[in-house]
Amino acid sequence: MMTLRAITFDLDDTLWDNRGVMARTETGHYAWLDERLAAWLAHRGETHLGRFAERFPLEAYQAGRRELAERYPLRRGDFSWLRERALVALLEAFGLPRSAAWLWAAATMARFHELRLAVSPHPEVEPLLTELGGRYRLGAITNGNLALHRLALRRHFRVAIAAGEIQAPKPDARPFLAALARLATPPSRALHVGDSWQEDVLPALRLGMRAAWIAPDTPHAGELPDGAYRLQHVRELPALIDRLEREG
Repeated sequence: MMTLRAITFDLDDTLWDNRGVMARTETGHYAWLDERLAAWLAHRGETHLGRFAERFPLEAYQAGRRELAERYPLRRGDFSWLRERALVALLEAFGLPRSAAWLWAAATMARFHELRLAVSPHPEVEPLLTELGGRYRLGAITNGNLALHRLALRRHFRVAIAAGEIQAPKPDARPFLAALARLATPPSRALHVGDSWQEDVLPALRLGMRAAWIAPDTPHAGELPDGAYRLQHVRELPALIDRLEREG
């Protein structure tokens, strides 16, 4: 008898290595703004404002996001919201009128999302999701702000939840419950796959799901609790699922 009905996946650092992508995206979209804004101001004869990134280096942008997250705690996981509003504040402080600040912030966020999409799923991911999708209901639950709908990989998931955008970033239980509801699956018949002990494994276990922890380098003292299984790579997931099915 099949024990699993649904499998939910974290995305970043579970289905691909996200560290390099985010580093390039962070510097890339800010440099794009600095260059494009300088050209636009030069064309308008408004070079007296100087260079944006010289007056407001990347660290000022990062500090502005942290301040907004503290001021609006319900938005702390809505990273696109924080980024756009931090940009607006800096652009206004730079000297742009509010309307222009919003337009440039929106354009910069469009560039951010273009760069953010430059992920390279592990080569095993596409065939893995294709095979699992024929046997189980698949969902994605992420704290990230990747525009998943713009990736071909999106077709494998019946539901995709950006937890920060619903003001319930993991480890909040609500994105898990929302995914399970839309997948019409009780927690006892679902497996969650993710790289974070705090944001993926623990909330899944608390709900009665099982959890596959993708943790090649993370130390963990003692034995894992019942229902948690440590994997070195997502490629090991089929073997774990076969084991769970055999055990019933």
